[in-house]
Amino acid sequence: MALSTDNSPMSRAWRAEAVHGCSLLAVALLLGWAVGHVYAALMLALLLYLFRQLLNLRALGQWVLRPKKEELPEPGGAWGEVFEQILDLQRRNRKRKRRLAGILSEFQASTAALPDGAVVLSPRGQIVWFNNAAQALLGLRVPQDVGQRVPNLVRHPAFTSYFERAEFNSDVEVPSPINPDVTLSFRVIPYGNGQRLLIVRDVSELLRVETARRDFVSNASHELRTPLTVLRGYLDMMDGDSGEGGRLQAWQAPLTEMRTQAGRMEALISDMLKLARLEADVVQSRQDVVDMPRLLAGVVEAGKGLSRDRHKIKAEIQAGLQVYGRESELHSIASNLLSNAVQYTPEGGEIALRWWSDDKGAHLAVRDTGIGIAPADLSRLTERFYRVDAGRSRDQGGTGLGLAITKHALEHHEGKLQIDSTLGKGTTFRCSFPPHRRHQRAALAANS
Repeated sequence: MALSTDNSPMSRAWRAEAVHGCSLLAVALLLGWAVGHVYAALMLALLLYLFRQLLNLRALGQWVLRPKKEELPEPGGAWGEVFEQILDLQRRNRKRKRRLAGILSEFQASTAALPDGAVVLSPRGQIVWFNNAAQALLGLRVPQDVGQRVPNLVRHPAFTSYFERAEFNSDVEVPSPINPDVTLSFRVIPYGNGQRLLIVRDVSELLRVETARRDFVSNASHELRTPLTVLRGYLDMMDGDSGEGGRLQAWQAPLTEMRTQAGRMEALISDMLKLARLEADVVQSRQDVVDMPRLLAGVVEAGKGLSRDRHKIKAEIQAGLQVYGRESELHSIASNLLSNAVQYTPEGGEIALRWWSDDKGAHLAVRDTGIGIAPADLSRLTERFYRVDAGRSRDQGGTGLGLAITKHALEHHEGKLQIDSTLGKGTTFRCSFPPHRRHQRAALAANS
């Protein structure tokens, strides 16, 4: 076998080792020839050479077992170069280890300063490390809980299901394992080679503020209904005297405007109460199979009445396609989208409602040829009281809560809202429901 022409230290050592071996055999051959025992001399030389290799191999084995107590010899030749390369590799590993230890120390110091809990998990969900905030929020102990699986310590069914599904696109909120009055938000972030970072946050105060806000809106809306009912009653009483020849004929225009504004106030209060109920009723107590073709047919007829023949409204509804959910909320979704299309589509425009299913679930789309929406406004459309054109929206009687109601009603049905729009050309609102909420009437009849 030809020797390498590489001039590295290892290559030179192997060439020197080959020359040394050949020299040993040559000397043994000459001595054996001189004494008349060539084979015996060659055998003795090979045994001596093998014995030397075994001594170096034994020294390497002892050093591997106890690197801090044993020292590698300096035999020279190929073995000496191998030992030197091993020691150099050991020195580099020590430097890398010190550098990684420094990085880990900085990570732990920075994470320990976070107000949120941070727990490093192994691929099997075992606790590797946690900061002080996680220790306080979850009641973790050192070293007893290191190596424990997180679902064994946080035993709430919602968290267990969230962790075992391994779908970490959202947070899950559950009571604290050490204080049921405290609500914690958990978020798992996968990273590295199958490892995970569990972020724990105390959201109790945020939930209390949100609850107080919902209660205030609900209570204020209820309180406003009483004086508004009284005002509407007096307006109805004066309505008879505001006609031709009546005592309040001069007040006919102001009374008409007051009735209009009172109607807007009633619609606003109704939407506020509906939104408050949707926000509070996160866990639905009762849901049924809703006949969507019948529901949508009624919504389309109501939309045509709202349009007063100013638009061309058409519908494409898949027969027998039903959804498991709550009829009142599904009606709100469809009616809000269609009424928005009517309000923001100029006279003579087209509005199309479509209801269909595919392998991804059931879908409801409302497309119009209206004024369109700027890209900067799309992400904020579902905010409460957000208006793209505030003046025009108020003139058309909108409350600014329709899409917020649609969003929350969709969330109750595990649905998603997608909005595509081009300024001056129109908008398409698409609601998608997951496949497990889809029901076919024929299948239900066959199973009954």
